[in-house]
Parts: sequence; structure tokens; C-alpha cells
Amino acid sequence: MHPDILYEDNHLLVVNKPVNMPVQADVSGDKDLQTVLKEYLAKKYDKPGEVFLGIVHRLDRPVGGVMVFARTSKAASRLSELFRRNEIDKEYHAVVCGTVRQQETLRHWLMKNGQTNMVSSVTKGTSGAKEAVLHYNRVGISDGVSLIRIRLETGRPHQIRVQCAESGFPVWGDQRYNAKIAVTGQQIALWATRIAFIHPVKKTKVEFISAPPSVRPWMSFPGLFGGDADTDI
Repeated sequence: MHPDILYEDNHLLVVNKPVNMPVQADVSGDKDLQTVLKEYLAKKYDKPGEVFLGIVHRLDRPVGGVMVFARTSKAASRLSELFRRNEIDKEYHAVVCGTVRQQETLRHWLMKNGQTNMVSSVTKGTSGAKEAVLHYNRVGISDGVSLIRIRLETGRPHQIRVQCAESGFPVWGDQRYNAKIAVTGQQIALWATRIAFIHPVKKTKVEFISAPPSVRPWMSFPGLFGGDADTDI
């Protein structure tokens, strides 16, 4: 499998994560993105032995879009610190069920069940719960669904999926958190469309953009993404 590379230098590797591919090896045994990219780097640069490729953030397995990996331990450390300080500007788009407000801030307390890998919304103050905050604005409406642009204030597991479901407008095609799915096997309509940050070594601002594919339900909003799998740097 040839990775879709958006940007590459000595410190960073930015790619379009394919849908339904885990970021790193898991119990499924399926091919994972980190392994594919390590194989790509080893072959391209004729590197013997283990290739370093640091994971500094994650996307849920069914979600596609732009992802950043670190090619050096220095870059990994500095990027992780940027994420910790919330200095990474991340943007997602999602098609959600129903007609939502023009804009809104969602705030919940979330808890993950390690055995089921499910996340639930709980009462503030519940032991082990973490606050989750996101901001969205509606950018389109079509046939009973809404397209929203999302900016995360926090980064919690399954955050967008759970907060949207808890607020009454689950993500279209979400097999875990959307009870309104009409057809089994629908692909979740959640995409990591943009990430921007200060380069960990060059100290210049970089921005990477990925458009979702022109398939249902994304194709219900023509012109908003500029075509199929467009990228820009």
C-alpha cells in the first residue's frame, strides 16, 4: 500500500490517513499506518534496521484525513509539547444527522471504558472523567443532514463522535454512537481536514489541508471542498 504523502522533510511526515486503518498495530492484526509509513521510509532512503517514526496524535480507525508524524525524537518531543499546550490548530468536518444550530460550543465530561473501548458522557465530578470542549459552526444543510466545521479545545478519545451523539445530532454513519444508522456498513462522515502549527525545528508556521472524498454524504455539499482528495500546503 503506497501512502498518500502530503509533506515530507527531515523532521516531519504528513499524510492522508486512509479510512478504516489503525494508526498503529493493534489486536486486529490489520496493516497499520505507522508500519506502512516505516516501510515507505526504509525503502525510499535505503535505511537498514528500525526506522523511527513518532506518533504525536491519533485519529479513530474509521476516520480519515490529515495526520502528522515525527521523523526524529526531537520533533516528536516538541510536537507533543505543542499538543499538550493546545498550540496545534486542528479542524475537522463532519456530516451530522438533523439540522443543527448555526454555531455552538459543546461541553461534556467523558469517560472511557477500557474493556469495551466505548466512551460515555457522565456527570461533572465523576471520578476519572475528563472535560471535553469543542466549537462548531454549520456550513451546509442538505436532505436532513448538516455539514459542520469543528475546532477542538480538548483532545479526548472519540470526543467529536460522543459529543455530537450526546447533543442529539450523531455523526452520519457512526457505527458505535449513532443509533439512527439506516444501512449497516455506512462509512462514518468525519474527516480531519486541516492542521496548522509552528514547525518544531524550522520555527515557521505550516498548514496542511485534506478534503474528504466525493462520496455520499460528502457529495451532498458540492464546491465546499474543491473536489476529491484535494491537498494544499
